[in-house]
Amino acid sequence: MTAQPHNPGLKYLSLVVLIAQTTALVLILRYSRTQKNEGPRYISSTAVVSAEVVKIVTCVLVLLHNNKWRWSQFYGEVHRDCLVDVKETFKIAVPAFLYVVQNNLLFFALSKLDAATYQVSYQLKLLTTAVFSVTMLSKKLNPLKWVALLLLTAGVALVQMPSGDSAKKTVDDAGSSDKFIGLLAVLAACFSSGFAGVYFEKILKTTNVTLWMRNLQLAFFSIFGGFFMCWLYDSEAISTNGFFQGYNNIIWVVVGLQAYGGLVIALVVKYADNILKGFAVSLSIIISSFISWVFLGDFEPSLAFVVGATIVILSTFLYGFEPKKPTIPHHA
Repeated sequence: MTAQPHNPGLKYLSLVVLIAQTTALVLILRYSRTQKNEGPRYISSTAVVSAEVVKIVTCVLVLLHNNKWRWSQFYGEVHRDCLVDVKETFKIAVPAFLYVVQNNLLFFALSKLDAATYQVSYQLKLLTTAVFSVTMLSKKLNPLKWVALLLLTAGVALVQMPSGDSAKKTVDDAGSSDKFIGLLAVLAACFSSGFAGVYFEKILKTTNVTLWMRNLQLAFFSIFGGFFMCWLYDSEAISTNGFFQGYNNIIWVVVGLQAYGGLVIALVVKYADNILKGFAVSLSIIISSFISWVFLGDFEPSLAFVVGATIVILSTFLYGFEPKKPTIPHHA
């Protein structure tokens, strides 16, 4: 087992980065889907493709840097890791397409749900990832983790409970159907995320290809999946008003957060243990809920939400808790 870096500065910097990235992506994406602007709204499937293009350019630059900016060395690495065993490379197409589906569902869900409800509900990806890890990687979960997953499910169910104000009920009928559709999108994203994450982990464990090369492969296949989604759902709108219709500075921030979010998290997670990651998720939920309530005005916390969110936060900590193994004293 590799030792974790003992630099507390890096540890807490990674915590801040995780909180900032998680919170900013959800809030700014939600704002981008609800902001009022003249002309056509931006098409989310094009934003997913734009993020993958940014990713592929970034990965190429990092790999070039690692090869001392020598194109011949860079090409040699690409040839060795991508073209020698094409069958192995094409395995990446499966998680790549699932991540494209997941990212499109993220945009769709945040068009229907407020940031707070979305973030709490999206923690169900812990459950789907755990189930796929047990079935596909034969991982064993201790009883504490199963209790945490049961609590997580109960907490998310509580968050979805409608408030008991009958006077508002008729006014909120359209909103509640939107919320239900948004929840279905989140559940689909959780399954997509869980399966893709475990499948990708399985590939990483069976080959010696670097993480940056794997990210390059993911982005490469994701671009094809992204263009397929554009053609399938938005070809008419794109041909009418163009690929970059409705884009402004906010949309480019969303594209940047989408592109670099996964890369940043992959780099900082090695400095943060499971408890810190749970703390980051928890703080992110609290900050998102507060900003969504006070500044965006699209969310009002009910008692069921507060109790459910608290249970989700506690279950996240519980799932990340690793009991210390008793040390056996050595006798001379």
